[in-house]
Amino acid sequence: MHLNPDLEFIEKAAMLHDIGIFLTQAQAIGCTGEKPYICHGYLGKKLLDEHGLPPEYGLVCERHTGAGITKENILLNNIPLPQRDMVPISLEEKIICAADKYHSKNPKYSDKNITTIQIIDELGKISKDHAKRFSMWAEEFNL
Repeated sequence: MHLNPDLEFIEKAAMLHDIGIFLTQAQAIGCTGEKPYICHGYLGKKLLDEHGLPPEYGLVCERHTGAGITKENILLNNIPLPQRDMVPISLEEKIICAADKYHSKNPKYSDKNITTIQIIDELGKISKDHAKRFSMWAEEFNL
């Protein structure tokens, strides 16, 4: 089966998906903003929406963290995020989210190769749902 993703959209959205990072605190990667790092996705969406980009670009920002974050996960873990589902829905969102897991922004890990198994294991430490969702994408995308 050919998935037929919108490659032009993926290229543009992938370049923008982490735009909210500068508004967060993440010393290891030089970010000195006020919000926790977990907020960078929804902050990126807000920023892109305010600048008039089509809404699908902001949704990529909001939905790429972890393997997506559900409203239930936000409430159960008291995560400082808006209380709504932030899980990739479109094929393009899933591809960008999955690809993002193979790269670390932290310079001390920039030369490390990350395997699919390692990603699934790390996501499993956050939530079994994250690991399961990523595993389904890995199978779908033949990763």
